[in-house]
Amino acid sequence: MLKLRYNYTKVMNKKLIGIGLALACIIGFGSCKPKQSAYKSVYEAAKEREVEENTTDNSSAVSKPATTPTYSSSNESVRKEKVTPVYESDASGLKAYSVVIAAMAMKPGAESLKERFGNDGYSVILARNEQGMYRVIIASYDSKDQAVAKKNEILQKYAEMGDAATLKAKYGIPFNDWWILQREY
Repeated sequence: MLKLRYNYTKVMNKKLIGIGLALACIIGFGSCKPKQSAYKSVYEAAKEREVEENTTDNSSAVSKPATTPTYSSSNESVRKEKVTPVYESDASGLKAYSVVIAAMAMKPGAESLKERFGNDGYSVILARNEQGMYRVIIASYDSKDQAVAKKNEILQKYAEMGDAATLKAKYGIPFNDWWILQREY
């Protein structure tokens, strides 16, 4: 009888150990499952901090300039990229020279920015480059001169609405980092 009880206890202990190990594996592997939303939120938070640091460094020296700096088209630097419109409806609006207000890795962020500036009356175009980055374009023209002039005009309009910190809080982007994109085909 004692031997039978010993064997029964031994078998039960093995079962309990097996069940415990199985539960530990389920809990351990279940918590390691990657979640896109977690990665996305961490990435976006880091990107916001980076933009905030860049804006803080640039805006702490000058709170609000008396006039917005303007650039002649001959002095304006241009970045060249092959881009394609995200939406087919934007294809006819995407010209050779575009005013880019933001470059984003995530489509939802780019769409949100498109909506914010769309509420201000702009027909914003989303384009994607070969590396998968989204370019948020507020205006697009056939000539560099037109694009530079429109960029300066829009920046002047927003400069009259408030300082850099106020604009950053409302739109989520720095207004000192807009650039001209020359589309390559």
